Amino acid sequence: MIRRNPNGDMPQIHPGAYVDNTAIICGKVIIEDNVYVGPYAVIRADETNEEGDMDPIIIRANSNIQDGVVIHSKDGGLVDIGECTSIAHRSIIHGPCKIGNRVFIGFNSVIFNCEIGDGCAVRHNAVIDGCDLPAGFYVPSTMQLSKGSCLDEVPRVQASESEFSEQVITANHELVKGYKALSNEF
Repeated sequence: MIRRNPNGDMPQIHPGAYVDNTAIICGKVIIEDNVYVGPYAVIRADETNEEGDMDPIIIRANSNIQDGVVIHSKDGGLVDIGECTSIAHRSIIHGPCKIGNRVFIGFNSVIFNCEIGDGCAVRHNAVIDGCDLPAGFYVPSTMQLSKGSCLDEVPRVQASESEFSEQVITANHELVKGYKALSNEF
């Protein structure tokens, strides 16, 4: 469902993107080319700051937002998801936040009020709340990082994690092609 927010903003969805018909895309959302938005995802840009303004939620080209992901923002803060980034099933991305290019966010992870650098991998059920993560970090499953967390104990991404992230991107590019080819059947 594509719908306007109370301010009257409509999502801008590139014709080369695929948005499942069960997803809800609301308000000041920009979805670029070759993005896959899976079933039951919710991307909602509808809260404003004290001045009545809001920044957009941007999903950059070649990224994928998988089944049941929720993306929202407090007080109209920016959410910017970089190119070739994967947000896996049932994750919550809550702005303000910026996620770099070629990032993998694992199942059920929660990302809030932070910046995640290019090439990072955040595995399943991790929480990053108010802690900026420089490029190339690997957050193991269930790890929790918050403001003031020491990053000395956080490992760096290895080749195997980067290869896995690339496989996920490739698989979701194929889904965009496949579902777009089936669009006449829905």
